Amino acid sequence: MVLSPARTYAPLIKNILSSWRQHIHGIVHCSGGGQTKVMHFADNVCITKNNLLPVPGLFKIIAQQSQTAMHEMYKVFNMGHRMEIYTNKEAATEMIAIAKGLNIDAQIIGYCSMHKGKKLVIETGNEQLIY
Repeated sequence: MVLSPARTYAPLIKNILSSWRQHIHGIVHCSGGGQTKVMHFADNVCITKNNLLPVPGLFKIIAQQSQTAMHEMYKVFNMGHRMEIYTNKEAATEMIAIAKGLNIDAQIIGYCSMHKGKKLVIETGNEQLIY
């Protein structure tokens, strides 16, 4: 699992940019900053991630063996969720179809709302993590 090759998103992003560039408000690759990386690029918005992809078992093992709280895990690791595109629902639906055509799992993972300052909320089933 750990030694599996990384998947490139280049063909997907190229395809999306060629058709939907004008609808994209931001793209974030969640490596090197985990799920909180987006906070470096957002102002006056609350980002709510309430529908993330399932967490791979590897991250559960890391959390358990290192006794690391999930609040910290989402700050450090991508938790199996690497690429985010910030757009509207209509464009998202079309982008998801493009991803599925390339055998890449994709889904709407949350939403943004106006907020004074920066705020990120990650909802993980029974836990709400606030950054």
